[in-house]
Amino acid sequence: PGDLTGVGEDDEEDEVYDEDEEVVDSSVSNGTSAKSSGMFSFLKNINFSTQQTVSSESLQPVLDKLKEHLTSKNVASEISIQLCDSLESSLVGKSYSTFTGLTSTAKQALSDALTKILSPKHRVNVLRDVMEAKSKGRPYVITFCGVNGVGKSTNLAKVCFWLLDNGYRVLVVGGDTFRAGAVEQLRTHVVRLSNLYSEEQVQLYERGYGKDPAGLAFEAIKYAKERRYDVVLVDTAGRMQDNEPLMRALSKLVALNNPDLTSLSGRRSSAMRLLT
Repeated sequence: PGDLTGVGEDDEEDEVYDEDEEVVDSSVSNGTSAKSSGMFSFLKNINFSTQQTVSSESLQPVLDKLKEHLTSKNVASEISIQLCDSLESSLVGKSYSTFTGLTSTAKQALSDALTKILSPKHRVNVLRDVMEAKSKGRPYVITFCGVNGVGKSTNLAKVCFWLLDNGYRVLVVGGDTFRAGAVEQLRTHVVRLSNLYSEEQVQLYERGYGKDPAGLAFEAIKYAKERRYDVVLVDTAGRMQDNEPLMRALSKLVALNNPDLTSLSGRRSSAMRLLT
């Protein structure tokens, strides 16, 4: 009952990244690597010939280039290292009859590594955790973050609906004090939800634009505790991970308010696009 699986998924069909466009030429001639295209084109630099075992020495230049490419895409260095290590352990010491077999193994290795990195270390049961926070006399706090236009506010509204449907009182915080229209968008969601339930169950806490989002969230959590709200949902401004001022603001918000859960909204295909 407390599982959030499926919450926030787009009703419309997600954009599909067609892997057929990444097919490599399986022909191998004169012991040289085959031509390739798409996201795994970096593999063409392996000194590869049919039935030859892939060695660490032949793979190292490729891993160095992949690591450099991931870094240029603003991937954290530790994540880049994990992906490269996974690729190395999957390819080294094995032989492949075709270049297509090599790329197929590489795709699976990176897919498995990304799944492991992005999977939660423990199962999140929000309803159980809300009850635990309530027993301690404080609200349960969820912060929503992500890049621009991925649906943070919409996902927040869906989670709010789910919590209201389970009988909890929810305070929605207009923490996006940067984007014009962000507060009005949240107000529209809250009005519609209050029409379904009641104004006593859901309320919007906002102070307009130009405010410090960390301080605003702190005030909202204090307000929620005084008025016995069960859950606080904090919206934040959309930001790219390479936008240092906005990332500092997000870091300050999290450090000051220590939310129980941070929800990252993103596209399903975004992780694999890092390699293109």
